[in-house]
Amino acid sequence: MGTATEMTSTNRADRTLGVRHALLVYTTPVALFSRVEDTGAYGWALATLLVLVVILGYAEMQTGLIDRGVDQQTEAALAKLEESQGHLVDRIELRDRMDDIRKTSEFNKLLARLGVVVFTPMYLLASCLLIASILYALVALTGRKPEYHTLMSICVYSSFIILAGHIVRFAMIMYYRTTDVDTSLEMLVAPGTRSPLSAIDPFRVWFWVLVAMGLVVTRQLGRRMAIVSCVLLGLLAAGARVAMVYGMKS
Repeated sequence: MGTATEMTSTNRADRTLGVRHALLVYTTPVALFSRVEDTGAYGWALATLLVLVVILGYAEMQTGLIDRGVDQQTEAALAKLEESQGHLVDRIELRDRMDDIRKTSEFNKLLARLGVVVFTPMYLLASCLLIASILYALVALTGRKPEYHTLMSICVYSSFIILAGHIVRFAMIMYYRTTDVDTSLEMLVAPGTRSPLSAIDPFRVWFWVLVAMGLVVTRQLGRRMAIVSCVLLGLLAAGARVAMVYGMKS
């Protein structure tokens, strides 16, 4: 009896999801999702994911390229102001306007630093929570029993693909010595050009493929419903991403 109980406990421990299983999402995602149960076992994986994103953001901030990019924009704005308004206003008013631009520049630097260290991991966390909640509602609408912890585990472990995208982007930043890079197909067009290609990011497409796979393996949704749901959600997310990129560049 004791031996059987110990063997059962060992088998359960071996099947329990943990941070060490995160790498399986890159190699054998089916084996990873087959371990998912309706428990909060994704907690440490989520914490690790967010910490790694923060570390990457801090490393990007330490390169000084964020400040340099804002400084270049500031110098361009100052030059444009002096060229267009220099002969229309007196020197005191021109100096005040230039001081306002410099103050705005310092605020923009702070926002940019917070963006990579705070807002990016918060956005990732919010995305996991939102996607899991939407999937919960979809599963309920199909008449199946939705399991929130299962759906959250699928989103969290699939998000390690997004982490890989962040790592690739950081490598591009170090290579090109600029933060004006992205893992989407927008890199194929001229710098500063608006393009709907910003919606097509291989890592995000990969993420949705894994989510669909997780839904099927855990039997939360059927194959067809999982594919349709993830395609629609992926298109909505891509549309929101394009709108945000266009808004930032306008």
